[in-house]
Amino acid sequence: MKTEAIPVDNFLEQSHEKLVIDVRSPIEFKKGHIPGAVNIPLFDDLERAEIGTLYKAKGKEDAVMRGLEIVSPKLTNFIIESKAKTQNKGVLVYCFRGGMRSNSFGWLLNTAGLEAKIMQGGYKAYRNHVVKKFGENYKPLLLGGATGSGKTEILKQLKSEIPVIDLEGLANHKGSAFGGIGQPTQLPQQLFENSFYNVLAETDPEKYVLVEDESMSIGYNKIPYPFWLQMKQAPIIKINVPFELRVNRLVNEYGKEDVEKLKQSVKNISQQLGPNNAKDCLQWLDEGKLADVAALTLRYYDSAYEYNHTKKEKKTIIPIETDTDDPIVNAKKVKAIFTEYGKH
Repeated sequence: MKTEAIPVDNFLEQSHEKLVIDVRSPIEFKKGHIPGAVNIPLFDDLERAEIGTLYKAKGKEDAVMRGLEIVSPKLTNFIIESKAKTQNKGVLVYCFRGGMRSNSFGWLLNTAGLEAKIMQGGYKAYRNHVVKKFGENYKPLLLGGATGSGKTEILKQLKSEIPVIDLEGLANHKGSAFGGIGQPTQLPQQLFENSFYNVLAETDPEKYVLVEDESMSIGYNKIPYPFWLQMKQAPIIKINVPFELRVNRLVNEYGKEDVEKLKQSVKNISQQLGPNNAKDCLQWLDEGKLADVAALTLRYYDSAYEYNHTKKEKKTIIPIETDTDDPIVNAKKVKAIFTEYGKH
């Protein structure tokens, strides 16, 4: 008996209130999954590889029989674990293509008294759905400003007031060569995109959404190209924070971090800084002269930022002059312009 299969959009709508179980192998789950899903693998990585090899060598029947042999001792634990993870009888299950793995697992849970449904087309269909979403038309309004301006903190202040997408927060990276220091490990690209999709899906495409002005790459995560193209054409609210305040912000932000990690970041951009500047920075780090390091590297980033903006002459750039790096004060200034721009 086949488990009821529902379309991706219906599956995702129901996922807000129901347990979502990914029955693929741990290595598949680690590469990418629906945010919030739990992994209860039908086969572990070695078992999955064994069955795949058997399928190619001897065909489907032998692979299915071996699969049943592997799974049979696990059935009770599958039920116990699934019930332990939810107070709701409704459960959603998916595998890679919405085939035998999710159907079998769904049938088992239904037999055990849970109400399981599976996703039509599985994770593959979900990924197609996600990728297609990035190709839709949106109205990004960018928050720009030189490194150290506190743009991420401004976005956090505004998150509960206006539509905001914090790409650096999603990527666990602050964008610069130093951006990974003190941050959680970055997600695999698929997981980054899946998390981005979740935020984008809550956005009204008819209204502006505030997004930090980013290059396409944030660490090793990449903004999906169709959305990034829209960002390239978007207006920029550019906040201009005094240089000295930005230096102080970077010193406070990175001053307690591992010096060796800071040195490695300097080495990563030594070619751009120039050998003498890079050498000075490394020496200053040994001497604890963090303000000198911050000032020199900021000049490099300021130059790169301004160069990028010269290529955006035809874009609308709305400057905000400020004498503080206080994110609360600056967030109010940004919100005022965002609100006014949204009336156009």
